[in-house]
Amino acid sequence: MELGVNVPNFGPGTNPARLRDWARTVEGLGYDLLMVSDHVVVTPDVAEQYPAPFYEPFTTLSWLAGITDRIRLGTTVLIAPYRHPLLVARMAANLHDLSGGRFVLGVGAGWAQQEFEALGADHAERGRQTDFVLAELRRVWKDTADYGSGQIPIWVGGGSTAAMRRVVRFGDAWHPLRNRTDWLRTATVRLRELAAAEDRPVPEFAPRILLRLTTSPLPEDERVAGEGSLDQVLADLDVLRELGARSVVLDPFVGDPSETERPEPAWQALATIAAHRQKETT
Repeated sequence: MELGVNVPNFGPGTNPARLRDWARTVEGLGYDLLMVSDHVVVTPDVAEQYPAPFYEPFTTLSWLAGITDRIRLGTTVLIAPYRHPLLVARMAANLHDLSGGRFVLGVGAGWAQQEFEALGADHAERGRQTDFVLAELRRVWKDTADYGSGQIPIWVGGGSTAAMRRVVRFGDAWHPLRNRTDWLRTATVRLRELAAAEDRPVPEFAPRILLRLTTSPLPEDERVAGEGSLDQVLADLDVLRELGARSVVLDPFVGDPSETERPEPAWQALATIAAHRQKETT
């Protein structure tokens, strides 16, 4: 099971030097995947959680591709309705080729209504538009040779039944964000049922979970996967492996934008997980 990291590409402490330090830290610790988020307009509803500056994901990952060697690079998640599908197809294919085949395209339908309005996109139609974008990506990459070579993995986010149907129809992996392990256990059963109903293969399982280490255990009914004592977090990773996860993305951003000005606690938590992972493989 590969482990990735969601690197904050937003917030008051984020700048090119810090993004470079994040990339070198994550790759140096042996993680397999580095992912960043997507917002185009920092409207008030976005700014409450993800304040400016917000570095655009394709631009950021293209730059990080040039200063990393091994680690895969991806979006968690690109908001599909914000861009024309042919533009997404071109940017993703170019980034995949320029990085030596290291790109993973995580896609979601989005949530920030004010941002949709600022971009002239229809918030009410975001699910249908996401389906359209994914269908177009599949069509273009299959039928148009000038979009580059190699298969780009598509991870589809979301926890609703509609989102799970979307990944069955268009995705390579299901990429739910920040859930409890008991919910994920039930949801993976539901995903298999939906795949059987569509007569399609079951997508891979690639969740993104919180990473917040605490000095003492948290009550089980009050925490999400990746939150709690080291033993609890390691047990969560074991559960995800049991559920068939091929990839797990750790998200060390707890929610306070000021965290971006002092990334050292997040780096220490990632180093702790990496050290235990190394023990398991030796």
